[in-house]
Amino acid sequence: MSARLVRLLGRGFLHALLVVVALVWLVPTFGLFLTSLRSAPDNNSGGWWTVFTRPAQLTLDNYENLVKNESIFDGFVNTVLIAVPSTLLVVGIAALAAYAFAWLEFPGRDWLFLGVVALLVVPVQIGLIPLSELFGTLGIMGTVTGVVLFHVAFGLPFAIFLLRNFFAAIPASLLEAARIDGGRDWTIFFRVILPLGLPAIASLGIFQFLWVWNDLLIALIFADRDSQPLTVALQQQTRSFASSVDVISAGSFLSLIVPLAVFFAFQRYFVQGVLAGSVK
Repeated sequence: MSARLVRLLGRGFLHALLVVVALVWLVPTFGLFLTSLRSAPDNNSGGWWTVFTRPAQLTLDNYENLVKNESIFDGFVNTVLIAVPSTLLVVGIAALAAYAFAWLEFPGRDWLFLGVVALLVVPVQIGLIPLSELFGTLGIMGTVTGVVLFHVAFGLPFAIFLLRNFFAAIPASLLEAARIDGGRDWTIFFRVILPLGLPAIASLGIFQFLWVWNDLLIALIFADRDSQPLTVALQQQTRSFASSVDVISAGSFLSLIVPLAVFFAFQRYFVQGVLAGSVK
C-alpha cells in the first residue's frame, strides 16, 4: 500500500512531507536559538516568536555575558576536559580489546567476552556508591580524573561488544595475507584493522562523546564545584529560572551546538558504521 501511495502521489509529495517533518522537528532548537538572542526582559514579556514582528530585540549580549560568567565558562572547559579523554580512552582500549577477542587465540577468550557482554546489563546506578568510596580512598573524588575514569569503565563493555562484532566481519583472507607478508599483530592492527574499522570506530566515538557530553547524573555525584561540567552549571542556574533564562538559553544552545558539530563532522563514517553488516 505504501508503494502504491508513493507511485500515485509521486516522490515530490514525499519529499515535501519529509521537509515539513524536519522543520517541525527543528522548531524547539530554532526557538532555543532565538531565545538565546533575546534579553531577559524580552523573554519574560513574550515568546521567542515575537522576534518576527520585533527583530530589533535580537542581540549577542547573552553570549558576551556567558563568556564572562565564570561558572558557565569553567563548566564548558571542564566538559571538554571530561568528554575528549573519555572518548579517546574508550575508543583506544576497546579497539585493542576487540581485535584480541575477534582474531587472537588465548585461553578463556570466549568466556571473557561473555563476561563483557554480561556487563552491558549492569546499570550505572549500581556503581555509584562503591566507586564513590573507592575514589574517595584514592583521593580522586570530586576531580575530572574521577569522572573520566567512571565514564571509561562503564563505556568499555558496549564499545568492546560493538567493535568486536565489526572486526570479526573483516575477511580472514586479508589478515592471512598480511601475516604472509611478515606483518605482526601490531602491524595488522594499525595497517589493516583500523582503516577498515574506521566507520565503526567513528560511530562509537560519536556515541561515547554524546553520552559523556550530555551526562548529568555522574557529574552531580563525582564532580565538585571546580570540576563540574556544563550540564551541572546549567542545572544550578535553573533554581532561579525567571532571572536566568538568558544564561540558560545561551548556555544550552552552546551545549547543543558542539556535539552537533561533532556529529556532522563524522556523519559519513557514522552512516557507514550503522549500515555495516546489513548488506552482504
